[in-house]
Amino acid sequence: MSAQVKGPASYFPSIEKKYGRPVAEWKELIRSSPLTRHMDLVTWLKTEHGLGHGHANALVAHTLAEKG
Repeated sequence: MSAQVKGPASYFPSIEKKYGRPVAEWKELIRSSPLTRHMDLVTWLKTEHGLGHGHANALVAHTLAEKG
């Protein structure tokens, strides 16, 4: 029996399927961006890369949480 993924990571399979790029690539884009604020990054992903709000928010939240 496998544990169910919760939180932002639960969006990762649908993000990869919908946008055709691995999550690691999205996270690298976020890390390499000069933007640092959560909502600025979400807006950037939505406007420049066409992500939906929930997907962009999940990627940013997970990536920023890794930074500490």
